[in-house]
Amino acid sequence: MKKILVTGALGQIGTELSLELIKRYGKENILLTDINEKIPLSLNGSNYRKLDVLDKDKIDLIINEFKPDAIFHMAAILSATGEKDPLFCWNVNMNGTLNILDLCVKNNVEKVFIPSSIAVWGYGVPLENTPQESVLKPTTMYGVTKVAGEVLSDYYYEKYDLDVRGIRYPGIISSETMPGGGTTDYAVDIFYEAVKNKKYSCFLKENTTLPMMYMPDCIEATIGVMEADLDNLKHHSDFNVSAMSFSPKELAESIKKYIKEFEITYAPDYRQKIADNWPRSIDDSSARAEWGWSPKYDIDLMSRDMIEKLSEKHKKGLI
Repeated sequence: MKKILVTGALGQIGTELSLELIKRYGKENILLTDINEKIPLSLNGSNYRKLDVLDKDKIDLIINEFKPDAIFHMAAILSATGEKDPLFCWNVNMNGTLNILDLCVKNNVEKVFIPSSIAVWGYGVPLENTPQESVLKPTTMYGVTKVAGEVLSDYYYEKYDLDVRGIRYPGIISSETMPGGGTTDYAVDIFYEAVKNKKYSCFLKENTTLPMMYMPDCIEATIGVMEADLDNLKHHSDFNVSAMSFSPKELAESIKKYIKEFEITYAPDYRQKIADNWPRSIDDSSARAEWGWSPKYDIDLMSRDMIEKLSEKHKKGLI
């Protein structure tokens, strides 16, 4: 990858992905785009264009002007937000993805990243150590769009020889950017509330175990699969990736190692039904074998790092 365009560059994953891409490839070689115009301080001075991924003509114009050889398509409506307006979720996630794929073929963009999610699973899937090859029956519109996105990406790889790659994100936890409406958002919110108020009311039941990943590992996985040798890949758009699995109760216990007075209560809402259909753990042996995926953070390392970073922000009045 020499020149890279990022859609959804100001989102939860997009922000930190953009920072790392700039660090690795140089600011002049990265173009950030998003529908949001409020650029975080960390990305001030970067190359930025406002872009709605449903505006195909503008995407075409930007691609022709910048001439990227790779695109990270991070713009999407997430699970919990998507259930509030399923048709909008479908429109953004599917038509936005189709626009990117079509224009990559038209303009000879060599490589594109289309992220997927653990939301692709639902009824009938083994919840423990969910295999790479498994039944895909999602229970949310977000999950439906991710299954369709995986199939569509593989179709473009086979039909148009477009190098499309993707990974199934678990819940992502970050100290830099707030979550964007996902079912696993509690695992970010809990740290902010622990640092600020020493208590948290969780919208999932205490023993709801889900696959999770700390943002540094997420960014490493996202760039890692794109930098991998194509000849080594048997899969393309649907890699399982995992780092750790835990429940709200287990996360609270980890936080208490660093904030002893922290307390948690539980008030499950509509997101509990979504979480109940998702895996508790994932088999990511294909990613490990095909491109060397290996996470660095476990629950306690993540908790310590999150609390240290958020405590520093809290002292400065930033949160």
